[in-house]
Amino acid sequence: MTRPFLPDAPRRVVFATIGSFGDLHPYLALALDLIRRGHRAEIASSTLYRERITSLGIGFHPLGPDFNRIQSVPGLVEQVLNPRSGAETLIRDVVMPSLRESFADLAAAAQGADLLVSHPLTFTARLVAETTPGLRWASTFLAPFTAFSALDPSVMAEIPFLGALRPLGPTLFRQIHKLVIKRAREWSTPWHDLRIELGLPPAPDPLFADQHAPDLALGLFSPLLGQPQADWPQNSQATGFPFFDAEATTGLSADLDTFLNDGPPPVVFTLGTAMVRRPGRFFEESLTAARRLNRRAVILVGRDSRLPTGLLSPSALAVPYAPFPLLFPRAAAIVHHGGIGTTAQAMRAGRPMLVVPFGFDQPDNAARVTRLGIARTLPIGRYNAARAAANLADLLDSTACQQQSKTIATTIAAETGPETACDALLSLLNPS
Repeated sequence: MTRPFLPDAPRRVVFATIGSFGDLHPYLALALDLIRRGHRAEIASSTLYRERITSLGIGFHPLGPDFNRIQSVPGLVEQVLNPRSGAETLIRDVVMPSLRESFADLAAAAQGADLLVSHPLTFTARLVAETTPGLRWASTFLAPFTAFSALDPSVMAEIPFLGALRPLGPTLFRQIHKLVIKRAREWSTPWHDLRIELGLPPAPDPLFADQHAPDLALGLFSPLLGQPQADWPQNSQATGFPFFDAEATTGLSADLDTFLNDGPPPVVFTLGTAMVRRPGRFFEESLTAARRLNRRAVILVGRDSRLPTGLLSPSALAVPYAPFPLLFPRAAAIVHHGGIGTTAQAMRAGRPMLVVPFGFDQPDNAARVTRLGIARTLPIGRYNAARAAANLADLLDSTACQQQSKTIATTIAAETGPETACDALLSLLNPS
């Protein structure tokens, strides 16, 4: 349910985000809610997304790094998607070398704005906020992983066994976090150097909890995934997922809709919009797993896939893409990579899921939905037809998992992510 809102004075809010569609869609949802309330909302992001953003009536500003240029560097995208070292490559070889470009872009976009709202990877947001008089700043994080909490510790792709150590408590994780921060400190050297050039005083490292704005840090996810902890960033809250469903208005393709109508709900296999670039044998093994279970299958192979699309057999269909809000509720189960956006859509659909995490926040997202009783986790390095079929059989045969998935979906449906987040942002500008 949306809330009517009549502002005392229209505000201009600039959102800064880089990354995949999963890093863009939450901010589209927030921007549209602010526009509905009578405010100006603009997004600074990669030029790859210019048309998508402006087509919604949202103002656009280019923001480095230039992903068109990055995609042209041989092998760089594959390195970024590496399960173990991808985060380091992304920060050291993509984001940090573009800091001056990013700072100039964001400073121009924020000129005259009332509020700057930043994605975790837009490290120059703090610098722009500190050098732009009158500009307020709020930060966001898209998954609990980024809170870097020792009280509710996350699974790190680089240290996958951390999940088994949760019962040992926060003291151990505080020490682990210190070691991680020490190892990564050199990654942010260019950021500290830029601060000096700008005449700013020394500041804590921008890579972890210290990256967040002191006045407001919004966790753009359901409290079911992560409840605020004493060691979360200060002035933070979990708002609920800000779903962006504009693409669902186009409906499903005719061949997909026909396939869904012609038989029982299929298992849906997807790797989102980023990991689908590095699928390995995920789709081949998935089709074999579905055949072993005598289940129908829909695989989302991506728009640039070398794999064939269309009807692969009477029980399997491959499509480049389909809107998750329309497809997922018609699935028997969902197999996906664990990106926070895909995880949110699967939770809302009320379907059990097999999560196949690659890296970044995905292993932690997988662990959290598994603890909720609505998923199983099978890391991509162990994914094959036999293991996938065994895990899916457990999920599909579990009455408890099916019921818990529906219960979770009811809770998610009652959340008001965009409205709650925008209420908090406007309260920062209009303190009572």
